[in-house]
Amino acid sequence: MLIAMLAVLVGFALLIWSADRFVDGAAATAYHAGMPSLLIGMVIVGFGTSAPEMVVSAMAALDGSPELALGNALGSNIVNTGLILGVTALIMPIMVHSKIVRRELPLLILICLGAGLMLWDNAVLRWEAALLLIGFFALIGWSVFSAIRDRGDALATDFDQEIREHTMPLAKAIFWLAVGLIVLVASSRLLVWGAVTIAESLGVSDLIIGLTIIALGTSLPELASSVIAVRKGEHDIAIGNIVGSNMFNILAVVGIAGLIEPLTNLSQQVLTRDWGTMMLLMVMLLFMAYGFRGQGRINRLEGFGLLSIFIIYNSYLAFSVLTGSA
Repeated sequence: MLIAMLAVLVGFALLIWSADRFVDGAAATAYHAGMPSLLIGMVIVGFGTSAPEMVVSAMAALDGSPELALGNALGSNIVNTGLILGVTALIMPIMVHSKIVRRELPLLILICLGAGLMLWDNAVLRWEAALLLIGFFALIGWSVFSAIRDRGDALATDFDQEIREHTMPLAKAIFWLAVGLIVLVASSRLLVWGAVTIAESLGVSDLIIGLTIIALGTSLPELASSVIAVRKGEHDIAIGNIVGSNMFNILAVVGIAGLIEPLTNLSQQVLTRDWGTMMLLMVMLLFMAYGFRGQGRINRLEGFGLLSIFIIYNSYLAFSVLTGSA
């Protein structure tokens, strides 16, 4: 048990470090290749910040723990929206200027609704996972199209400034890209082993571990990047990272895991409790960011509301584990 806990801590530390190196290396390599800043931000950085969830979930599915992968995807979206956006908005209200972000939010709602339909029969079969991955590649294509068309968007300005600040020589960028990817895979396997071992020792399901410990740990890069972005006045990057990550989590994380190992005989609570909480947060985010009565913004009160839902949800999970009803 002690070794497993140490494996989780070391795995998280290496995962966060390697994900950061991987994103920096990939973004700098793409910048040297002449890729537009908006495209780097939407595709490379967006993909990179979701890399921990993707790799951890793939390793979990390969190790025969697909429920941990599903819990990671749903739990990460709950962490991203409830905890990260909630805390970020409490630090400083988030203004939404980008038309791209506003276009992505309804798409995020549709993706989450599609996931709910798949979970209706308490399973995600291989063909359904394949559909999610097709949707993921379609999203990448749409992101490329949007980046080319909307170069003057507020999000493009933020990304251009951010990427110029973090540029590095090409050789160094390729080095960190390779090292980051290798350590990312290795740390993910270590983390999954430790998490599954802890779950077995405590008699807790892989799903609960994925929804809580793994989801929180793999979402730490988004927390750091969002808080830093808002403090620098790059509000659209902060919310854009979260929206993009949430879409990637459903399409790619669940898609990859379900393709490797179909998720069957899931608890009804996955739909009613976990997906339901995620969907509530997504709808709240949509209304806040659109600002139907004016400019979209997430103020401190709304941030507190998002954070409160996150706390209530996790308190319920803890109560369920303690009473044996999880």
